[in-house]
Amino acid sequence: MIFAFLQGHSQKRISTEEYIRTYKDIAIKKQKEFKIPASITLAQGILESGSGNSNLARKANNHFGIKCHKGWTGKKYFMDDDAKNECFRKYRKVEDSYRDHSKFLTQRGRYSFLFDYKTTDYKSWAYGLKKAGYATNPKYPQLLIKIIEKYDLHKYDRKQGKKSVLKKNTKSNKSSSISISDFKHVDTWSSGRKIFKNNGKKLIIVKKGDTFYGLANEFELYAWQLRSYNDLKKDHILQIGEIIYLEKKRRKAEKKYNYHTVSSGETIHDISQLFGIRLKRLYKINNLPKGIQVEKGKKIRLR
Repeated sequence: MIFAFLQGHSQKRISTEEYIRTYKDIAIKKQKEFKIPASITLAQGILESGSGNSNLARKANNHFGIKCHKGWTGKKYFMDDDAKNECFRKYRKVEDSYRDHSKFLTQRGRYSFLFDYKTTDYKSWAYGLKKAGYATNPKYPQLLIKIIEKYDLHKYDRKQGKKSVLKKNTKSNKSSSISISDFKHVDTWSSGRKIFKNNGKKLIIVKKGDTFYGLANEFELYAWQLRSYNDLKKDHILQIGEIIYLEKKRRKAEKKYNYHTVSSGETIHDISQLFGIRLKRLYKINNLPKGIQVEKGKKIRLR
């Protein structure tokens, strides 16, 4: 009888109000980190998890219906959905589900236009999600907006203090272009390697056989310094033609470069290397979440 009571108690349904009180702080935290409105995240969680009462939410801490997808190495939960016995991600805690949801939106190029909207503009976000193909339900935006307005979720959308720099800026909106051929040759190392300068910082161009340790020995630096200067991870493998700075990059581009229009396949890291700007700073001045994949044609502020 005691076991039955405890089991029944653990499965007690929670109200939407309880759900909001429980998870609003997580949604606000993720908004600060990823620039996604807390109201949108909460409304999606409420809608997709039945206010935390779905089997997927209860048994797998998965509040956004995120499936395993290729490359998922975490725990799994199987249940019937569009097909029989589909694989869903199982999380240790609910906050992990919220973080995965935020990463899902920031790391896929088709959602990048959403980050042009203010975090207080929940209606544009709601309709934008539908436009980007997040949900197949034609009334998905209206459902989100109804939840947000019914429970006043928009009060959790903190203003970021800055207007989207991709939409409006007092500086020239003219895009600038640059290529490796524009870099100034300033020296030739004892090894015969050419040293170039871009945005006032020395750099080299990777050639066949180069490694971090080899370059570190050649230029009397540490391998970790080269990775740090170039915003690269420890497992990064150098590619022929890659730009490698020998000193820390600047916080902004030269005065003649105000904006850059993203070309096909180009990443924010590519742009930071091309113009000699610290990657973290480039995300910040564009009010973009770290790691976002920006779509072709988007204008990126360089100063």
